[in-house]
Amino acid sequence: MPQPREGTGPGLPPARPAGTPAGLLDQYGRRATDMRLSLTDKCNLRCTYCMPAEGLEWLSKQAVMSAEEIVRIVRIGVDLLGVRELRLTGGEPLVRADLIDIIAALRSNHPDLPISMTTNGVGLDKKAAALKAAGLTRINVSLDSLHEETFTKLTRRPFLDRVLAGVDAAWAAGLGPVKLNAVLMRGINDTESPSLLAWALDRGYELRFIEQMPLDADHGWTRRNMITAAEIRALLSHDFVLSPDLRARDGAPAERFEVRRRAAGTAGPDGPALGAEGLVSAADMHRPKGVEAAPEAHGPVLGTVGIIASVTEPFCADCRRTRITAEGKIMSCLFSREEFDLLGLLRDGASDEGLAERWQDAMWVKPKAHGMDHTGLGAADFVQPDRSMSAIGG
Repeated sequence: MPQPREGTGPGLPPARPAGTPAGLLDQYGRRATDMRLSLTDKCNLRCTYCMPAEGLEWLSKQAVMSAEEIVRIVRIGVDLLGVRELRLTGGEPLVRADLIDIIAALRSNHPDLPISMTTNGVGLDKKAAALKAAGLTRINVSLDSLHEETFTKLTRRPFLDRVLAGVDAAWAAGLGPVKLNAVLMRGINDTESPSLLAWALDRGYELRFIEQMPLDADHGWTRRNMITAAEIRALLSHDFVLSPDLRARDGAPAERFEVRRRAAGTAGPDGPALGAEGLVSAADMHRPKGVEAAPEAHGPVLGTVGIIASVTEPFCADCRRTRITAEGKIMSCLFSREEFDLLGLLRDGASDEGLAERWQDAMWVKPKAHGMDHTGLGAADFVQPDRSMSAIGG
């Protein structure tokens, strides 16, 4: 059995066993190759499922990673640790004045690295072309509603027109496929889901519905009040027919479905279909509710939709993500209550190899699921992280 290396000190991750394979491996055999790096904790929206109305206390400029530090950390991740995909997050990345310079430097170092960014879209219309020219590969835009009143209620800001202009500008700039992220809130925007999907399909955008997660700053989340993946499929099934996308999921958080327009006069699935002898087949028994077995009769595929079901249909067993917060802390799991400092070590003069080793040690102790040794958001033993999503970086 491999012998553990000497410990790294109080408050630091325990050392991995000697002989552990290279890369960002954890003790459950998962290897992180997808890096989520937060550029800032600041945001110009106040979404109810993320931030309190009055906002949060922002990090000081000194506490946040500089452009040079970001570029170095990404280089270590790619060159030494096997990172194969980078997502820039926030807060809101567009509020960083040096965003274009950061992306250009990353692209110069890594010509073939997929670099995407998640944004709320406010101000994107003015920067989309420059982002593409700097080397951004594609973009994800948060868009929970197409109705001004609902959008303003959810985000506490009347910026829907600016977001829609940003989405169109991203498409025109070639930052595709443009992906849209929508969080459904019960009694607020849940009934809008079919019309939002129709709008996205008509424009060639890829919509992804996300189950609301317990990452709100007000800590008001309850499992009973959230819209589940099964409910999302049921809502969409009134107008559309969903069938499994046969492409490999390959560690992606979203389960994708092909979408067809429901033929006139046909009802959505109320449960598993009966076979010729009146029996439910094994395939039907295991098909998610709202997904139909023989969709071809409804016409051509219009596009795809994704559902990220972190709560009710967790995908932790194939998680391939590693996160770096805006102040350079390693978070191995979105729900982890442990963070390990990388930026402080970097500023103390650590070598690339020393930084890589700290990162590997932090990922080795990644929880099995949801910050625990089992899945269970909303379970009695689940403790919500102190940070909200904006402070972690999605």
